[in-house]
This record gives sequence, structure tokens and C-alpha cells, in this order.
Amino acid sequence: MAHEMEKLVGTSEEEDDEEEEGMELDVKEEEDQDEDGRIHAMVADDVDMGTGGRYFLLPPDLPPEAGDRSDTPTPSSASGSRRSRPAEEKERTKLRERHRRAITGRILSGLRRHGNYNLRVRADINEVIAALAREAGWIVLPDGTTFPSSQAARPVSAVASASATPTTPTSTQPPLSPSLPFRGISPVGALRTLDHPSGRLKGVFTPPISTVDGHCGITVAVPVGANRAREKLTDSYPLIDDSTNSGNDKQSIDVKTRMPERDFSGTSYIPVYVMLPLGVINKYCEVVDPDCLVQQLKNLKSIGIDGVMVDCWWGIVEPHVPQQYNWKGYIRLFEIVRDLKLKLKVVMSFHECGGNIGDNLCIPLPQWVEEIGRCNPNIYFTDSEGRCIPECLSCGVNKERVLLARTALEVYFDFMRSFRVEFDHFFEDGTICEIQIGLGPSGELRYPSFPLRHGWRYPGIGEFQCYDLFLQKHLKKTADARGHSVWARGPNDVGSYNSQPHETGFFSDGGEYNSPYGRFFLGWYSQVLVEHCDNVLFLAKLVFDNSPIAVKIPGIHWWYKTASHAAELTAGFYNPCNRDGYAPIASMLKKHGAALNFTCSELCISEQFEDFPEAMADPEGLAWQVLNAAWDAGIPVSSENVLPCYDRDSYTKILDNAKPLNDPDRRHLSSFTYLRLCSTLLQNHNFLEFERFVKQMHGECVPMCR
Repeated sequence: MAHEMEKLVGTSEEEDDEEEEGMELDVKEEEDQDEDGRIHAMVADDVDMGTGGRYFLLPPDLPPEAGDRSDTPTPSSASGSRRSRPAEEKERTKLRERHRRAITGRILSGLRRHGNYNLRVRADINEVIAALAREAGWIVLPDGTTFPSSQAARPVSAVASASATPTTPTSTQPPLSPSLPFRGISPVGALRTLDHPSGRLKGVFTPPISTVDGHCGITVAVPVGANRAREKLTDSYPLIDDSTNSGNDKQSIDVKTRMPERDFSGTSYIPVYVMLPLGVINKYCEVVDPDCLVQQLKNLKSIGIDGVMVDCWWGIVEPHVPQQYNWKGYIRLFEIVRDLKLKLKVVMSFHECGGNIGDNLCIPLPQWVEEIGRCNPNIYFTDSEGRCIPECLSCGVNKERVLLARTALEVYFDFMRSFRVEFDHFFEDGTICEIQIGLGPSGELRYPSFPLRHGWRYPGIGEFQCYDLFLQKHLKKTADARGHSVWARGPNDVGSYNSQPHETGFFSDGGEYNSPYGRFFLGWYSQVLVEHCDNVLFLAKLVFDNSPIAVKIPGIHWWYKTASHAAELTAGFYNPCNRDGYAPIASMLKKHGAALNFTCSELCISEQFEDFPEAMADPEGLAWQVLNAAWDAGIPVSSENVLPCYDRDSYTKILDNAKPLNDPDRRHLSSFTYLRLCSTLLQNHNFLEFERFVKQMHGECVPMCR
């Protein structure tokens, strides 16, 4: 053993200092080089002796005696010798290194404690720089290649290098976890003022994440200010702390299987509705297969469903002749629902079915409207290339008598009034509990900025839809009133439907969207949408009087983590990073006593990042912005899923959004609508999971997984 130890040189003195001082970084002391440039002894293999620190093996071409350290210089003929430094110089180096590591340790501690950064306890400086770069919106690859997020197309050389470089525990990119931030994306419970303007989040509660998976575990992402809870978790599960990556792959554990499931028993009762199939009423306004429907509704009733929601299609009820309405199929359907003692939410669907994701059949607008549209395509929304989108009528015709001597507002009013008169007894006995007013494509308050018929694919930014004759006339009038006639135009360099923000001059960081003209145009574009909603709700309130009404707001979450929020801008939501685009909508809904129905309640950051990392999506951040805007305005908030979901992960995400944990004001959703009734939902395992979800929404006790 003694002979073997003679072959070892350069025992690191920093390791002892590191143990004594409790530093958090593993940094080696810088050694002076020999005057003749012989440095190959310093690149020898690194050996961990377990208890004695770190040593360097001599290169095989050097004799053992070359590594002997003495207080006198070795002969120049001795290969691989190193000059011994004076004791004072070595002490100064140790003090400098100790001071540097102390500062870095404090930085790491502060970032983990106050910033919710995913950093290892013994992270190196590369990981700190990478985390800060990601927070600032940069992309850092495992090989260290760094570029702005606006350059979504990664450099070819960087990708090749990243693929060729094996990932190690000390990689500059921390391991990704479903509950931890991506490139500065904050979990729901860790929103920071860097991600959202302070004015937007003043007094806003941001609940912690407690996402439960199918194995009955929760992810460990603790919100800002919840350090005591994190310390408790760390005491029980030492490997959790701020990261499970301790530098040894064998020490990594699956945290999900170690954590208890959240118990929703005793929580607030949230009614659950199920959306009926799109084709429950055929084009002749008849119920399709009523016997099967009755059986399905009985199954739903058996697990405690509160009611159902159904679209009342304009194209089915008023198909051929204006103001001649056929309600017979809906009368029969509503009687079935009432006989089963279920509640009913009805959507006034003034849009086309078949042009959006999830549409499995085609229900066009009324034929008489399509005939007008063939002669005058300006009644539809139009993009910059003159392509019409006949999913719904343009906001520009709200007060234009282009629909056989009627305006669009008059057409909507007549339809709703006929419905209210025909189904008066369903209102009186309480069967109909809410009317949702359709205000655009898919019944949502938005422009049809991402139409599949024109080739849009996720995550394209979409296009502005304001180039019909009537909206252009309105834009010119507004620009003239502002004193800038040259602003009476659509923006330039906005890309196409499938462009990304950094590929355009308008939406890119520092782009024209934030110029005086850009602010004017986006303000006008979004205000047209708000005024459209205001006008239609005024008429709806006259028709339905004291009956609850609601408006559906879409969850346009892609490109939410960029400065411009391009996809929201083209859809009509003026919501860049320095402005709250949903507060004005919430205030307008408050004026009419309308509720807000928000989509995408089941989506997670991790899923979106995994499938489309380039989309910079943040459905959780968007959801909490919209929900807080509505709650601050004091209006009820309901929600629905945008994609089919049958698993416990999705249901738990919905529950977490519906019933925020530790909300001091005990705010929660007023109701939830599941999309939609189908044979897959009624399959044994899926139906059992759905029953469990319904009971949890109702605040009932369900068996917890062990």
C-alpha cells in the first residue's frame, strides 16, 4: 500500500477546506504551472479515494519519483516535476478560493430559497449561469450552446453536438420535471413579478401545485414563500430537497410514488355537467337515437352528474327562411333531460361546426346566410390575402343591414327571443339553469385567427382577421379620429398562419407591436371584440332577464412565454407581457352580470413543453391570469376541458384549478363542464375514473391510493 501511495501526488487541499466551511460548490484549486510548460501531470486521471480527498494519477510515461513533492526545486532533468509554491502564496490562493465559493454558495442558496430555481445542492457555476439564462428567456443546450429564445430553430452544430455528448449528472441543463420550470416558465404556485407585471398580479393568490398522477403521487414544486413546507418535505424525503440530482444516478428516486394524494373531501361542492355529442340533433332538428341517449344519461345520473350542456345550432333551427324557427328536436331533448331531473345549460351557437379541432361533423350556417355570403363575402371575417372564413359573421356587420334588411345584432336578438318564448316553461321550472352566448368561432369570444381550412397548424401564431370592408371602414374612422390617417391599415411583416414570433418584424422581441402604431392597432382590434361582446350581451340580458348568462373565453396558451403573446394578439386579446388583456373583458362581463367560462383547465406546462418545446406555451400561467381577472372583478368562473381526458392526471389538474389549495378567500369554480359524452367515456375503467372525479368535485370522500 505504501508503494502504491508513492505513485500518488497532488492531494487536493481544497476538499478539507470545503468540509470545514460547508461550502456548496465542488471547485478545484488552481495550481501554478511549471516555467517550462510541463502541464501533463495536471491532466492525469482523477481518482476519488472515498475518504482521503481527491488525487491525481501520474501519467504512465513518468517515473514514480517525478511526483515527489519537496520544498526544494527538482533537477530540470526530472520529467513532470512541479515547482513548490511558497506557503504564503498557497494561503492567499486558499483564502481567495474560499471567499469566492462562499459568495457562490450564498447566490445558490438565495436562488433556491427565493426564486424556486431547480439547482443541485452542489451545482457548479455553469448550472447557475444556465438557470439565469433560461429565466431571461434564452435557450441553453446540454453542451452549453446558448441562443435567444427568438431563434427557435436550433443551430445545426449545437444539435449535433448535444446529441453526441452524453448527459452527465453535472450537465449544465438540470433534469426536467413535470412540476418544475422550463426556460423561466413558472409553475402555477411560483408566479413571479418577472413573468407577470406587478399590476396584473397585485393581491393575487397563486396556489401551490399538487398535481397527482395515476400512481397516487404529487410532484414536488413548492411555491414562492412556502419554504417551511419544503423543509418539511425535505426532512421526510431527504433526496427531494431542491433537486433529486445529487451527482450520483444511483441516488435518484421517483418522487411521485412517495407522496400522498390530496384529499378533496369536505371541500366546496362544484356542479359537474357533461357536454352532449355534437350530433345529438340532426339537420332536420330531430333527436338522434333517443333510446340510447336516455340510457347514457341514466348512467351519468347514477354517478351524480348535475346536468348536461347542449349546443343550440343556428344553422339547424333557422335553416332556410329568416325568422322561421324549428325547435321540435330541442323540445324533445329538453323533455328527456327534465324527466331525468337533470339541469340544462344551453349554448346559443351562432357559428359553424366542422372547421375546428374536435369537430366530427359539419353543421353550416343557415342556407340563407350562405347565399348572402356568396354575393357579399364581406359579411365574414377576412384575412390580409382576402380569404374569407365563413365560420361566423364578422363583427363589422353588427350594425349593418346586410342580412335581408336586418343587422347581425337584430338576427341574434330575434333568435334568442324565439328560444326564450318557446322554452319558457323550462326556464320557469328551473330545468334551464344557464344560457351561454356564442360570440365567435367555436362559440368563443375571439377572432377566427387560426382556421384549419386555411392550413393553420399548432403552434402557428395565426393571422389578423380585420380585412373585410366593414371592419376596414371602422379602422379608418378610428385612425382619422386619432389624427393619424396613415394608421388606417393592417400591420406589415406579421408572417403567415404558421409563422413563429421571431420570424416576423411585428411580433418579435422589440418588434412593431410595441410601437405607437402597433399599440394603436392592437388596441382598436381588441376593442372591436369587447364592443361586440358588450352589444350582444346587452340584448341577451333583455331577452333572458334574470336567467344566468355566460361567455366562453378560449385558452390560447401557445407563445404565452414570449413578450408579445402573438397568438393571443391575432385572436383579439391585447395581452402582451406588459399589459393585462383580460381585465377589460372581465369588467365588461361584470357590467352585464355574466359568468366567464374558461377552457384548457386540464393542460399542464410539462405536457406542452414535452410535445412542442418551441411553442413557449404556459396554459397554467394563462389560466391563473384569466381566473384571477374574473375573481378580481367579482364574477362567477366556470371551466371546461379543451381536449378529451380519461386519466387521473388530467382530472387532478382540473381539480387543482377548480379548488385552489390554501386560497385565503376560498375561491373556486362555480361549475365544470366535461367535453364530451361519448362511448369511450362510458367504458368501464374510464367511467370509474370519471365517477371518482365527480365525487371529488362534489367534495365527497373517495378511497385514497396507498
